[in-house]
Amino acid sequence: MSSTLLRPESVTRTRANPARRRMSRVAFYTHLWLGVVSTVALIAIAITGVLLNHKRGLGLMPDVPNEPSGTFSGAYSLERLAHAALVAAPEASRPGWSPSDSVDISLIDRMDVRPRDGFVKVRLRDKASMEMTVDIHTGQVIHVGRRGDVFLEKLHTGEIFGGQPFVILSDIAAIALVLALITGYWLWLVPKLSRGGAGGSE
Repeated sequence: MSSTLLRPESVTRTRANPARRRMSRVAFYTHLWLGVVSTVALIAIAITGVLLNHKRGLGLMPDVPNEPSGTFSGAYSLERLAHAALVAAPEASRPGWSPSDSVDISLIDRMDVRPRDGFVKVRLRDKASMEMTVDIHTGQVIHVGRRGDVFLEKLHTGEIFGGQPFVILSDIAAIALVLALITGYWLWLVPKLSRGGAGGSE
């Protein structure tokens, strides 16, 4: 008769198996559909991420060599540097603005000051993402060109699809990737743990 009795660990394992099977089934379909639905977004994020990591080498971000010609305390004001940048910008990138006008900050997207390099990068809000590099000590424009990485940045974050609200798309894709990884590990580990427990009870 004793041979027909289940040992306590066997009873626990028997009761746990249905719950474990349900969890594995949920993990499988979650893993499957998250992968299917988010594939395009994840591929876009991955490819643009790689390109952005190497944007300087790919020529997407201009490399402008420059030696500082003075101290940071002697640098021109941001307004004066912005004016110099707008003067050097193509007319199509600054519609309605002339060199005799004061600085129109609505035309400027950002100003990236590099004190150690002695220049500031002034990027405009036009479709071409035109950027002027200006020496902060002399006010001389040392480079004018488009920023090829702006499109990739907006695609990477989802902003290109309609502004800041669409940045949530990249957040959703990131969350989907995390869940896909978790469910993938579950599907990989649970069978190994089950086989290990079965082997230990024999």
